[in-house]
Amino acid sequence: MRVLQIHNFYQQAGGEDQCFAVNRAMLTRRGHEVVSFALHNDAVERIGALATAAKSFWNGDVYRDLRWLIRQTRPDVAHFENTFPLVSPAAYYAAHAEGVPVVQTLHNFRIACPSAILYRDGAVCEDCLGRRFALPGVRRGCYRDSRAGSAVVASVMAAHRAAGTWNRAVDAYIVLNGFALEKYVAAGLPADRLHVSPNFLPAKLDPGPGDGGFALFAGRLTPEKGVATLLEAWGRVTGGLRLKILGEGPEADRVRRAAAADPRIEWLGWRPQAEVLDLMGRATCLVLPSVWYEGFNRTIVEAFARATPVVASDLGSMRAIVAHGRTGLRFRPGDPDDLAAALDALAADPARRAALGAAARREFEDHYTEDANHDRLLAIYRAAGSRLQGRAAA
Repeated sequence: MRVLQIHNFYQQAGGEDQCFAVNRAMLTRRGHEVVSFALHNDAVERIGALATAAKSFWNGDVYRDLRWLIRQTRPDVAHFENTFPLVSPAAYYAAHAEGVPVVQTLHNFRIACPSAILYRDGAVCEDCLGRRFALPGVRRGCYRDSRAGSAVVASVMAAHRAAGTWNRAVDAYIVLNGFALEKYVAAGLPADRLHVSPNFLPAKLDPGPGDGGFALFAGRLTPEKGVATLLEAWGRVTGGLRLKILGEGPEADRVRRAAAADPRIEWLGWRPQAEVLDLMGRATCLVLPSVWYEGFNRTIVEAFARATPVVASDLGSMRAIVAHGRTGLRFRPGDPDDLAAALDALAADPARRAALGAAARREFEDHYTEDANHDRLLAIYRAAGSRLQGRAAA
């Protein structure tokens, strides 16, 4: 199969950029031909805010260039990771004009929320979900604390909603978990075109021993990641469990003070991926106390691969991925007492920890390997092609 990958890179590399590279490598390894078309947000500073705003509605250069590329390469499918802001939805129409089915992976909630994460002021927010125009998000400046910027984002999404782009120009959407699927349906996307296909790990990882006697937090140290909840809970953990924290970010000073005051807490800062995975395999559990929905937290899959159970907030995608009592434990979001109780219960019962870890590993093997992802992805590509053919014949 010949796949055209289309992506708008961020100025600061993120998960979507990583998925673009990982999927390309996976498809190439499997014998598929991959053609790439990409723009980078570094160009935003060069072209200016007004031109960027205009291109986010419709980038005529992309429409022209992409049609030319498709004619030269004749791909079987066009797979989009991100179009905002420079690629724009014009790229969907370019693919359709050349008879190529369109698949879009939805990594965030940009279609329904100017900030893209359904979170503001320290709490989950769905005020714009399902609205034709995200007026609350504009009033609050949810996109980069800017009302003007938020107005542009909201207007782009509203204009393409009104034009029918989200319903007509995309043949299949990929969402990362069942929770996200529910939210996108509430946002107005067609349920029959939403396919659940989670991220995967390209590397083969063996189960870890889980004998380290510590819980592990691995992530950016930001308020929405629940750092405050985690540290408050640790003052209430009564067993001998220790805490290792990996990461940097705005909450680093809070973590530093907590580690200085409590010898059970160790802040390791940033560490290479190999060391993260080693700690993951030795940990009693991965702890994920986020107070926002999360998109798809890669560390959960890494923990599952290493046969490490996950203690996570009973919220959003974490609720969809972590099966309470089977692959980990869930606790009430933002509740340090409930988190401490879950951690104590797990540390006090090594047999239960081992059973949860074994189930987590099975979950990884069933759903998050490259083999499983490849098969799901090709099925989605075929579904997109069938839908486009059906429309053409109608």
